[in-house]
Amino acid sequence: MSEVDPVLSSSATGPAAGLWLNDVHLLIDQCPILTSISLSLGRGRVLGVLGPNGAGKTSLLRRMSGQRRDNEACSGDVLWRGWALDEMDVTERARRVAVVNQLNDGVFSLTLRQIVSMGLLPHQSLLSRQKPADQARITRALERVGLADKAERRFSSLSGGEQQRGLIARALVQQAELIVLDEPVNHLDVFYQHDILALLGELAHEQGLAVVMSLHDLNLAAAYCDTLALMDQGRLTGFGTPAQVLQSHLLEAVFRLPCQVRQTEVDTLHVDFFPHRRRSRASLNTTSHTLPNVTSGEKP
Repeated sequence: MSEVDPVLSSSATGPAAGLWLNDVHLLIDQCPILTSISLSLGRGRVLGVLGPNGAGKTSLLRRMSGQRRDNEACSGDVLWRGWALDEMDVTERARRVAVVNQLNDGVFSLTLRQIVSMGLLPHQSLLSRQKPADQARITRALERVGLADKAERRFSSLSGGEQQRGLIARALVQQAELIVLDEPVNHLDVFYQHDILALLGELAHEQGLAVVMSLHDLNLAAAYCDTLALMDQGRLTGFGTPAQVLQSHLLEAVFRLPCQVRQTEVDTLHVDFFPHRRRSRASLNTTSHTLPNVTSGEKP
C-alpha cells in the first residue's frame, strides 16, 4: 500500500469539498466486490482508476456515481459536496453527476445535436420545449468540444473520437459538476486518446469540474491524471499522485509482472512491463532495489 493517506486530495479538505467515499463495501449476490474503500477528490481534479480486469474499477465508478442494482448490497458513505448520492432520486443525482457510457444502437439514428440535447432532461419535464437559452447551451457545449460544425450529422456517421467528444458535450449540457467515465479512450486511436484526455483535463482545471475515469493505459494516466487510485481484487492498494502510485513494487504486486518506472524527458512517468521469461525472479528482486526514486524526482 502506498504510504499516502487513503483519504486524500490536494483540493479536498472534507466531505463537503467534493467526492468523498468512506469505508465503502459492495457485495453482488453475496460475493465481495469492493472492500473498505476510502478516498476523496476535490473539484478541479482528474482521478484515474487503474487495475487489472476484475479489480473492481467499473464497480467503484458505479458507486462513485450513485448507481446500484437490486442484487447489490452496499455500505459506507458516498457523498458529493456533502450530499449522499444514494439518497437522491435519479433526476436529482443527474443534476450533479454525469455518467459517460457508450450509447446503445437504438439512438445512433439521431443527430449529434439531438444526442447532446439529452443533457437537458434532468432540468426539464418530459413536455418541456427547448428555449433559446437551451439551444445556446447546446451550441456552446458543441463548440467547447470542437464539434459545432457537425451538429446536424447523424451520430452514427461520426468517428469514435467524435462520438466520445459528443458524449462529453452532453455531460456539459447536463451541468453536472462530477463527470464519471468508464474507459473513455477504449478502442480509440492514439490521436483521439490524447485528444479526449486533454479535453477532460481542460474541463476539470478550467471549469472546476471533478473528473473520474477508469483507464487501462498507465502511461496515459500518468500524463493526464492529477490523482490515481490503484485497485486490486476490490481493494485500494495505492492512492495519490502519479509519482506516489506508479512505483514498481506496487505495480508488480497488482499486475503480476516485472516492471520499471522511469521519468521521461517531458517530466512525466513511463511504466514498462516485462514478460516473466525475459527476466528471472532473482534479477527482478535485484533490479527493484536499484530503480530511481520517482517520488523524489530522481532521474535515471
